[in-house]
Amino acid sequence: MSLLDEEGNQDESLESKTLSAEDQVKDHSTGTRVVAGQIFLESGKSDSQSENEENFHSQEDEKENSLEELNSLEMSNLLNKDLEEAEVQSPVLTAIGGTADGEPCHFPFLFMEKEYAECTADGREDGRLWCATTYDYKKDQKWGFCESEEQSNRRRQMQEAEDVYQIGMKILNESSKKAQKKVAYQYLLKAADMNHTKAMEKVSYALLFGDYLKQNIQSSKELFEKLTEEGSPKGQMALGFLYASGLGVNSSQAKALVYYTFGALGGNLIAHMILGYRYWAGIGVLQSCESALTHYRLVANHVASDISLTGGTVVQRIRLADEVENPGMASGMLEEDLIQYYQFLAEKGDVQAQVGLGQLHLHGGRGVEQNHQRAFEYFNQAANAGNSHAMAFLGKMYSEGSDVVPQSNETALQYFKKAADMGNPVGQSGLGMAYLYGRGVPVNYELALKYFQKAAEQGWVDGQLQLGSMYYNGIGVKKDYKQALKYFNLASQGGHILAFYNLAQMHATGTGVMRSCHTAVELFKNVCERGRWSERLMTAYNSYKDGDSNSAVVQYLLLAEQGYEVAQSNAAFILDQKEASIVGENETYPRALLHWNRAASQGYTVARIKLGDYHFYGFGTDVDYETAFIHYRLASEQQHSAQAMFNLGYMHEKGLGIKQDIHLAKRFYDMAAEASPDAQVPVFLALCKLGVIYSLQYIREINIREVFSHIDMDQLLGPEWDLYLMTIIALLLGTIIAYRQRQHQAIPRPAGLRPAVPQQEPPPEHQPPQ
Repeated sequence: MSLLDEEGNQDESLESKTLSAEDQVKDHSTGTRVVAGQIFLESGKSDSQSENEENFHSQEDEKENSLEELNSLEMSNLLNKDLEEAEVQSPVLTAIGGTADGEPCHFPFLFMEKEYAECTADGREDGRLWCATTYDYKKDQKWGFCESEEQSNRRRQMQEAEDVYQIGMKILNESSKKAQKKVAYQYLLKAADMNHTKAMEKVSYALLFGDYLKQNIQSSKELFEKLTEEGSPKGQMALGFLYASGLGVNSSQAKALVYYTFGALGGNLIAHMILGYRYWAGIGVLQSCESALTHYRLVANHVASDISLTGGTVVQRIRLADEVENPGMASGMLEEDLIQYYQFLAEKGDVQAQVGLGQLHLHGGRGVEQNHQRAFEYFNQAANAGNSHAMAFLGKMYSEGSDVVPQSNETALQYFKKAADMGNPVGQSGLGMAYLYGRGVPVNYELALKYFQKAAEQGWVDGQLQLGSMYYNGIGVKKDYKQALKYFNLASQGGHILAFYNLAQMHATGTGVMRSCHTAVELFKNVCERGRWSERLMTAYNSYKDGDSNSAVVQYLLLAEQGYEVAQSNAAFILDQKEASIVGENETYPRALLHWNRAASQGYTVARIKLGDYHFYGFGTDVDYETAFIHYRLASEQQHSAQAMFNLGYMHEKGLGIKQDIHLAKRFYDMAAEASPDAQVPVFLALCKLGVIYSLQYIREINIREVFSHIDMDQLLGPEWDLYLMTIIALLLGTIIAYRQRQHQAIPRPAGLRPAVPQQEPPPEHQPPQ
């Protein structure tokens, strides 16, 4: 897989995260609104629904109030008001040159029997915009330019840049070949040279990450500075990242915070996510749970609104440190040979292989790209063989619709019914959705509840989520927050994003539970980390596997800023191994220490042990045994790490950072052996060494002469103990003499006197192993 095979889609998704305040709070569709993951139809409301809607109005108000805490919304609202006023009082255009210089343009005006409500370039070969100052141009011949020659040249240049940009984007989005994508970026480079803002954004990120262009931090920095001057939120966010990570500039957390803030004010969701993490962890700012909640909730609202019925792409979190230390451990990635084996089974008619490959291609992940066409084909084969799971997933695909599968409620309903009749929970959940929203059938809340309950009883997360939503909203049942909380918790255990989102909303508002800002932030953070920008984790991993550590570390560093713990540990690992040449040799350990610290604060055991190691050996900091001891103790107590216990035993044995205590050392060694079977051999060796040290210490502490002077051999061994000793010595001497005599008798013959025996090779099956 190439560094960024999904470059077009990924960067488009990143661009789509820059929203205006109006986009952040507007309804998702006409006549509906989304609250706690549940869509309400405005028409045909029952009394209970009216009650629910009042409740949700208050929740929406709370959401909007939290959003209004951000100055970005206030600024955007002012801007929107200015635009509205500008529409009401549109400025009067004055003709420049022509036959009516200085006179106001007349709209509409008639030219070549066609009315124009705005300036036009029709009738001119040079493309300059002009207008008539009276209604009938043919009659009065009164006209003038709408722009100066300089403005005209600039407009034509921007139009040319836009055309080049569109050509590049078309190639980028329509091709999956790396060579074609490189060609696309040449068009984008040309458009960027012509000061096209979106092209500059694309090119600057490509230069930063080394995506289809040679990585050049300095050039990307210059473009980001140019974009920032133009007010681009993506440029502001990226410049903040450069100052935060010290890439191409001197590290400055204060400047980073300023640029991140401006990026967030411009509506950039990645900037919001970074600020959310910084307020949550207290990085460069005073720790503030409420501020973190505000930023994270805004991003989570957008991520949750993107979740479809078929679900989003799978986020693959691979730890580089675990891969190196445990090479046999599965990383979650499927080997190409294994995929080909499953494909072979599927072609031979293995239904389970067909369904498994269908799901793999539907959601993507584990090294397999998302491909709805192949997913549809595999599900079709399995469904024709009578597999209920495949039927249910076909129903989901038809219900959702895509470029491959046209949206059809009727077809989806048929598949859902077939699967539900066979007791399939996915089909039951799909049928429940159809009755809940009236997709192909009349709305029937009782039937919807019935099918969701059946699906939930079988542990299907969609059924649990929708059942929780019905209890939360009081649709078809009496409103019951405890039941809603129960089913949301069950769905969250299955990893459903909307379940985390709903639980976060409940904890943030104190609905059905005690309000807990900390819990809400952790849940919202989980939702935010499932956004489309998480695809960058996989591209960074592929870059590292392809040997491009510089590209990988920059991508991991950006994700680390967003609060991804796995990215923090992977960035620290690459720096720890000194594999990234873009970071100075003197800076690798201090930067690695910083990211190990952030990963450890999020509960990663290996990072906590690494912090102990860095302070123990003085990597990136001064040697500090006491701090090392604290980190090892935390890893031992909180994560029960055998490595940490062993290290604590060693420090107690040597008296490093703690008073020497051999008994405590033995205790920690024993605990390490109990915690992990892998620790038993090193623990055995350490205990043997400890036993020798203990014996020597004991011998040093006692007076040997004094001990022997107090020993009475007659009393201990009897009055004839000397005879016994002499007998034992005589027996030992006789044994030695006899052994030596036998050795002299067994003298081998000279080689020349031996009979020649032809050498024969043993048969192959009896050959000794080499």
